[in-house]
Amino acid sequence: MPVSDDDLRFLQVAIDEARKGRAEGGIPIGAALVADGVVLGSGHNRRVQLGSAIRHGETDALEQAGRLPARAYRRSTMYTTLSPCAMCTGAMLLYNIPRVVIGENRTFMGEEDLLRSRGVEVLVIDSEECVAMMEELIDTEPVLWNEDIGEPD
Repeated sequence: MPVSDDDLRFLQVAIDEARKGRAEGGIPIGAALVADGVVLGSGHNRRVQLGSAIRHGETDALEQAGRLPARAYRRSTMYTTLSPCAMCTGAMLLYNIPRVVIGENRTFMGEEDLLRSRGVEVLVIDSEECVAMMEELIDTEPVLWNEDIGEPD
């Protein structure tokens, strides 16, 4: 699948969110929910900042979008800097989000196959910027990273 200018533009919204999260002392994963060329909500991983068990980038973007009618989700794309975990994948499947654009999946491979098996279009950009953000976190704060993905210390 070719990468469109819009895909790059909206992935940049997610990247900006990831950088914001890291600047706050959190994990650099960002996301943006977009429909019809409009950002409905964008967010970043806030587990550290909020002491939350579930506030990943994608779930934060959904929270920031607020309550929406089902038809809004069904014509949207979730842009995320990192391959989505099982929890975030489940949220996207629950709301029937038909398309996911992923910044990178080298540092973490999430549930892309599950998304595809349920008919979701998945596009991986393989952004060096996204990889670099995650490599920095994994190198400097491996315990925090393992906590975020549910790995033992």
